Amino acid sequence: MVTDDQESADLVRALANHGGVAKYRHDVAGFNSRLDGLQAVVLRAKLARLAEGNAARRAAAARYDGLLGELAAAGRVTLPVTEAGNVHVWHLYVVRVSGADRDTVVGKLNAEGIGAGVHYPAPVHLTPAFAHLGHGRGAFPHAERAADLMLSLPLFPQITASQQQRVVDALSGALR
Repeated sequence: MVTDDQESADLVRALANHGGVAKYRHDVAGFNSRLDGLQAVVLRAKLARLAEGNAARRAAAARYDGLLGELAAAGRVTLPVTEAGNVHVWHLYVVRVSGADRDTVVGKLNAEGIGAGVHYPAPVHLTPAFAHLGHGRGAFPHAERAADLMLSLPLFPQITASQQQRVVDALSGALR
């Protein structure tokens, strides 16, 4: 789009960036449609290895399930669940932490060089893009509680068992 109107330019930029100009802040309902020709070529090559990558992610997620078993049994974390009949591709491995401030835990993990993160810090109804619906804090308490407790642990097809053990050890320490 070409314009000399700053307000229109700002709106188009926001629409093309998930509805906002700042990360995880959505002022309007936006999109993410940024695939150019070069990205298409790369994607086509990656699609040939998609099943292999997804299988590696599933194996890594299963390894996390085992490594985090004691923390889960102690009620310190809640592990993700795949419903029967479904096959997960594990774009993210998201746990819920209990008995500790999630942001403090993420900070401790990051300080140890572990790329844990919070991918969805606010439920959709609390973003500016949907404020016009009038749902404030308390309208969807389950979504709000989940957003306050969830953190994503590093997960990618090439993650090793020793790297995952390091993540779990650091998480255990951060939850103390």
